[in-house]
Amino acid sequence: MAFLLEHLAQALIVVGIACLIIEVTVLGFATFVLFFLGLSLVISGGLMYAELLEQTWLTALWFNALVTTLLAIFLWKPLKRMQEVTDNKEVKSDFAELTFTLEKDLNTDSRIFHNYSGIAWQLKSKQPISAGTEVKVVKKEVGAFWVEPN
Repeated sequence: MAFLLEHLAQALIVVGIACLIIEVTVLGFATFVLFFLGLSLVISGGLMYAELLEQTWLTALWFNALVTTLLAIFLWKPLKRMQEVTDNKEVKSDFAELTFTLEKDLNTDSRIFHNYSGIAWQLKSKQPISAGTEVKVVKKEVGAFWVEPN
């Protein structure tokens, strides 16, 4: 215990970095509680190391409670907004270059499948396509290829 009291600033920094690592790697930045706490611990440890704060447990407790609360108040909304940003662009893959010949007529109601890479993919189209037409995959969904004439 005396060792921790002698090296309180370093201990706070180490625990703070551990909280930040857990928040980012294990929790995937899903909650911000450990992020605010870790940041607060690193800040208080740094200030204690620079001898701007007294190196006592009581000072560490109160300072971290205050700084964690302030960080939560000021950073919660910007971080929450940052999490809500999504990228909806389509991914270009090898499926988009796939071409083949239809074995049966395809329309909007038909349930025709094409075997590719060991999986039976349902074929879908916005327009009717007759059998024997060469088609290309223009879009893919879970278990389905959207095709159009090549």
